[in-house]
Amino acid sequence: MIDHIIEFSGRNKFLVFILIGFAVVAGIYSMRTIPLDALPDLSDTQVIVYSRWDRSPDIMEDQVTYPIVTSMLGAPKVKDVRGFSDFGYSFVYIIFEEGTDIYWARSRTLEYLSAVLQQLPQGVKTELGPDASGVGWVFQYALIDKSGKHSLSELRSLQDWFLRYQLKSVPGVAEVAPLGGFVRQYQVNVDPNRLQAYKIPIMKVVEAVRNGNNDVGGRLVEFSGTEYMVRGRGYAKSVDDIGNIVLLSTEGGVPVRVKDVGNVVLGPDIRRGIADWNGEGDVVSGIVVMRQGENALEVIERVKAKIKDLEPG
Repeated sequence: MIDHIIEFSGRNKFLVFILIGFAVVAGIYSMRTIPLDALPDLSDTQVIVYSRWDRSPDIMEDQVTYPIVTSMLGAPKVKDVRGFSDFGYSFVYIIFEEGTDIYWARSRTLEYLSAVLQQLPQGVKTELGPDASGVGWVFQYALIDKSGKHSLSELRSLQDWFLRYQLKSVPGVAEVAPLGGFVRQYQVNVDPNRLQAYKIPIMKVVEAVRNGNNDVGGRLVEFSGTEYMVRGRGYAKSVDDIGNIVLLSTEGGVPVRVKDVGNVVLGPDIRRGIADWNGEGDVVSGIVVMRQGENALEVIERVKAKIKDLEPG
């Protein structure tokens, strides 16, 4: 067999050179276009359902995780369904058969999830995880202020409200997960003794703060040929704005405000994790998750280029 190949190659030198040329061109093209990754993506198609509800793990398992898991068992091409419950949140992992299109799987998951949402308790919030695989964690960065002019809460706000959305616009990026720092929030610390003295239930305080921090629409008023738009601007912009929200009025017409039954402060949310940089302490970090099927090397280069464009600002 080898003798015939050698004899054929010797008699057809031009044809052999053409075949070798095609092979070289195909090799160069494949080298430039083949997806590169640190770890090969051998995982099955997976869709994650994330649920939030401020309850204990056993209640989360019985009233949230279990109904979702049982409903997903009947979805087409589902190979396995796994549930995980913790305090305040739960994850349901739906594993589909090999070769299933990720977006077809997500649409089927939404279809079956919509049927079970009405069975969940009031207040449960559910959402789908990013359209990424188990090895989609391709890039991580940290926000470090060496001058010390910005606190961790300010850096976290910069990450959540600016940098995160800029990086999510990069082609191939499915999600940018924040980590570390402090999430700033307005906190109302009520005094139970004052509530009892004014006979105000705690839920009335919650409802008053929710209704008091809101814009309301009015109507158009025409005056002398000119239209004026009437609206009520009620969004709180400071601690004092929330403290001045009225809860009720006494028999003498004196208003009882939020600051009369407690104090309003600007504080951090409860942290469930921490990010550290070289053992120097807390930093604000972000994790870039690649969309399934993308080229990891190209996505990383796009993310680096986007960060470089944002550095001057």
